[in-house]
Amino acid sequence: MTGPSPVDRGKKGSKLHVLSEGQGLPLVVAVSGANLHDSQAFKPLILGIPAVRSRRGPRRGRPVKVRADKAYYSTEHLRWLRDRRLVPRIARPDIESGERLGRHRWKIERSIAWLFGYRRLTVRYERKGSHFLAFLGLAAALTCYKRLAKLTT
Repeated sequence: MTGPSPVDRGKKGSKLHVLSEGQGLPLVVAVSGANLHDSQAFKPLILGIPAVRSRRGPRRGRPVKVRADKAYYSTEHLRWLRDRRLVPRIARPDIESGERLGRHRWKIERSIAWLFGYRRLTVRYERKGSHFLAFLGLAAALTCYKRLAKLTT
């Protein structure tokens, strides 16, 4: 799960992919090589979404909307989302500014910052990608627990 980074003199590195719900709680996390484009991790993240259940309102087994930045915009991804009855909210390159999507993007940035609050994830010490992914999953679970425990008190 490493690859030569295109921006860091070809050093090997990894990239975190996080899919979160509306408030920023991480639902699905993944790791890939630094040279992999973000759009290639899009479908596995969407397929990894757990069932959404809520106490209020109608119960549903899946989300309704998917928000993403311009890197994920392609006709293939739009068609794929619509086939799964998900409403895509993806900014179009050269047409829409990033300002409109920025209202929602900060939630993702905040959830990534919560994950990097665990020192073990800021620098990758593990050689095996599965170990790093396990620590990332543990950090996501702890983040969810802390946020949900804070809401109940």
